[in-house]
Amino acid sequence: MHNSTPLITTIVGGLVLAFLFGMLANRLRISPLVGYLAAGVLAGPFTPGFVADTSLAPELAEIGVILLMFGVGLHFSLKDLLAVKNIAIPGAIAQIAVATVLGMGLSKLMGWDLVSGLVFGLCLSTASTVVLLRALEERQLIDSQRGQIAIGWLIVEDLAMVLALVLLPAFANMLNSDTASTTQLLTELAITIGKVIAFIALMIIVGRRVVPWILAKTASTGSRELFTLAVLALALGIAYGAVGLFDVSFALGAFFAGMVLNESELSHRAAHDTLPLRDAFAVLFFVSVGMLFDPMILINQPLAVLATLAIILFGKSVAAFALVKMFGHSKRTALTISASLAQIGEFAFILAGLGVTLGMMDQHGRNLVLAGAILSIMLNPLLFTLLERYLAKTETIEDQILEEAVEEEKQIPVDICNHAVVVGYGRVGSLLGAKLTEEGVSMVVIENSRPRVEALRAQGIKAVLGNAANPEIMELARLDCARWLLLTIPNGYEAGEIVASARTKRPTLEIIARAHYDDEVSYISDRGADQVVMGEREIANSMLNILKLDTLSDEEKLAACPI
Repeated sequence: MHNSTPLITTIVGGLVLAFLFGMLANRLRISPLVGYLAAGVLAGPFTPGFVADTSLAPELAEIGVILLMFGVGLHFSLKDLLAVKNIAIPGAIAQIAVATVLGMGLSKLMGWDLVSGLVFGLCLSTASTVVLLRALEERQLIDSQRGQIAIGWLIVEDLAMVLALVLLPAFANMLNSDTASTTQLLTELAITIGKVIAFIALMIIVGRRVVPWILAKTASTGSRELFTLAVLALALGIAYGAVGLFDVSFALGAFFAGMVLNESELSHRAAHDTLPLRDAFAVLFFVSVGMLFDPMILINQPLAVLATLAIILFGKSVAAFALVKMFGHSKRTALTISASLAQIGEFAFILAGLGVTLGMMDQHGRNLVLAGAILSIMLNPLLFTLLERYLAKTETIEDQILEEAVEEEKQIPVDICNHAVVVGYGRVGSLLGAKLTEEGVSMVVIENSRPRVEALRAQGIKAVLGNAANPEIMELARLDCARWLLLTIPNGYEAGEIVASARTKRPTLEIIARAHYDDEVSYISDRGADQVVMGEREIANSMLNILKLDTLSDEEKLAACPI
């Protein structure tokens, strides 16, 4: 059975093991990524037991890379980067340079050549998007000044790694050509860069018009399946076309596919609809990376592993701390950013894999990168815990007050009372908000999308950026003196948690929420909502009201066929 259906066996085995080890990692309060990588190690050829098809795993991983990079592009925010550009751009570039030099130094001590050291150093220089965002979310730092600097820093790192993915193949061709002259090699490099520029220009000039138009036309059909299919076809098709027509990487093609789609009004829907498939293939990507890892390196090369881990945990952190302090930020901000960046993840895996494929780094180097990634991701939550304890012991009350004042300078409590707090400003929220405004009812909108919040503020509508489940965000929206709490977000279980939190603070507040299913209605009601509107049921009731069945006599209801 295993031999006759290798694709199915690999996918099923990978997902089942990833689920089991992901759950175990979650119970141990470490990142699920560690569980996914451990599942790959177990399914790989270096450990006994089940062995997945190692020839299929790289192709599944490539789909994972495409969808991961598509997601990075879809959430890429130039506004977020520009808001902290003065520190994020020079800081990230300098930190990448420091980490790369440290990696090259370690590789020199191990007797590697300069090219292998360069690839190795680049792998150690970039943090994991998934791990960093999750760490900030768990500590409710996404919307703080520290969080915005860390995210901007990460965006610059991502862009630098995208550039590295483009240039490495060109450098590999130059290095592998023994007979070519310097002029020929430089010409080849120029052609490669020219193809990349041509692809980027095509995406910016044509793609940003054609891609949103295709999605708008697809959305107008009303078919959710077609819309999801269109998004996936565009992501995979553009990535494949980028390789076939311009000789650039799948990763770069997918990144720009997501970036041009980011400007569309349908970007949030696209992100939501493709999330399950993107997550599934991202999991397979991490599993396939784990399959390539030989755990014996931990026993055979412990000093090399520890040195690699030291560069990730301390080399990068010290560099980031010094750079942030150099730009005049507080110790708390510098330490938070240092802890956020003290790990490596998906870009390191992609770069290491590309380096091995191009012959620029051997399998031993990739194993060191994987070992450093797994250990740093495991230790990252511990670093944050130690950081919080250190700050609690050393910071004075005056330091905390000053830090909080700096972080909250963009968001102060709204000056309003006896108002409606509207959570979410999508299709339902915007319709509700328009009617409230028309009727002269004061309102405050809570949204976790920065572009939407900025657009609302530009219209003169009071808006708070953040997650409504956070009590501090509710305080900014003045829940303490609100008249109504109106939840328009589509996730019923998330709405239920917000209702429970709000009900604790305001037992008499009138709370109205929306839901899609009967179990969501029960869940939200049990947590204290006064009314829960189920869209499908209200549509049916509206149709029945139009029919006015209660006004018809029995004879009219049973009337003969009019034809």
